[in-house]
Formats: sequence, structure tokens, C-alpha cells
Amino acid sequence: MNESIILVESGATKSDWRLIRRGKELKRLSGPGMNVSTMPLERVESLLSETLPSLEAKGVRGFYLYTAGVVTPAISERLKKLIVNYFPQADIEINDDLTGAARAALLHESGLVAILGTGSNCCFYDGVNVRRTVYSGGYVLGDEGSAATLGKLFLADFIKGLVPEPLAEAFAWEFDASYSGIVEGVYRSASPSAYLGSLAPFLLEHADEPYAKELIESNFRAFIQRSLLRSGAAEYPVGIVGGMGWAFRDILRPLLQESGIRISSFLRSPIDGLCEYHSSGAE
Repeated sequence: MNESIILVESGATKSDWRLIRRGKELKRLSGPGMNVSTMPLERVESLLSETLPSLEAKGVRGFYLYTAGVVTPAISERLKKLIVNYFPQADIEINDDLTGAARAALLHESGLVAILGTGSNCCFYDGVNVRRTVYSGGYVLGDEGSAATLGKLFLADFIKGLVPEPLAEAFAWEFDASYSGIVEGVYRSASPSAYLGSLAPFLLEHADEPYAKELIESNFRAFIQRSLLRSGAAEYPVGIVGGMGWAFRDILRPLLQESGIRISSFLRSPIDGLCEYHSSGAE
């Protein structure tokens, strides 16, 4: 029996692809990120057509996609129509990245999960389904705690001349700090949230400076107050999933603890947990 499954987990910045047969990983790839609510469908189709041949997949019985931006049934159906062209006999399942994070962190157990990556989100997971109580809002209306929001807060201060001079000079040394360059990155780049999120490592590097530390902490506190605690985090342990949460965990952990939030785990990426979830027969 040569049947296999394909797992794809994607945030706004990068995607992870796995080919699995009988619980064994055969191939892994990384690619550009996808947000299917903001990215043109043609671009999503291009990413699929560029990446799928590299997996050399045969006898695919299941294709499971977890990606940012699956916010309506219509988006899910459009994606299914794309994928069925490649795997007409496969079971195709489209889920948002929040479901992917919950399954990766909690498998079949109930609890709370938070995504802290380029974007942010949180939910209660009953072991089968996600129960969303607070909407993210994306990097324009929300995404508190995320890398994109941290970058947005920093640039908003920078263009107003509110960033301390030594840090502003360090930023200008590493990035295009011209007003036109910043506006281009925010308003005309292919992925504004990814551009904003790309500033997070710079701020982490300078987290020992009072301004940067306060900016980082205020970003996380907003997520805790506006999202986590309103989702029931005072009652359940929370699994933190995503590169932002992982990289900043030493700053985030005491902030969660001072808010009375118990941490069940930090996961850098959901993909390994999703491999375990689907290899256990859950697919």
C-alpha cells in the first residue's frame, strides 16, 4: 500500500510542507508564507504549482492545509477546487492556522492555544474543534503581541522621531530608514505584515535597552489583556505556538505569570505536532 498524506502549515511569512506515509516522514520542504484572505488566489495557485512537484508525491489519500486567512467557507471552497486538480482522489481538508496550532499543541486534549508569530490569535480547543471567542482583527485592527504589530509600533514611533537616538541610528544602519522606504514597505510590499514582522529580530537584539523592552512588553500585555484573558486563560493552561512567542519567551513568560496564566508549552512551529496528530489516525 503506497498511500501517503501531505501536510501544509503556513503563516504569513513561511510555509512548511511534509509528505508522510504510514506515519513516517518522507520529505520536508519550506516555502513562502500564505495568507489566503489577503493574497490573490493566482499567487496561491502559483505557490502550489511551484512546490507540489518537489514533493514527488504519489498515491496521495489526504491533503491537509492549515493556513492564515481561512476566514470564510467561500475561501475554503476556492482552495479545495485548486487542490483537487492535483489530487482528485484525495480527502482534502482546509483549516485556518488557529486550528493547526491547537492540534499541534494539544493533539486531542482540550485547552487554550495562542499563536504568536507574524500575526497573533488565540482560542479554546475542545479536543476536536476550535471555539473562537475573540477575533484577531489582523495587523490593521488587532494582532496584538505579534511580530507585525511590534514592527508597526516601532515604525510609528520612528517616523515621529520618538525612538531614542542610539536605537534609531542602529535601525538606520541595518534597514532602509527613509520615510519613502518605510511607506513603500508598509503600503506597497507584497506582504506588509511580513515586512513589519521582519523588524522583530532587530528589537529582540536590542531588548536590553529600556525603550525596546517597554515596547515589547506593552505589545505582549495588550495581547494578554485584549485576547488571552478574554478567552479564558485564567482557567486553562495555554500553549504558545509560533516564532515570535518562541524567540521572545524569556520576556513573555514572566508577563504571563504575573497575569496568573499557566503555560503548558512553547512550540516554535506547529508542523511537528501536526505530523503527530495526523499520523495518530486522526486524519
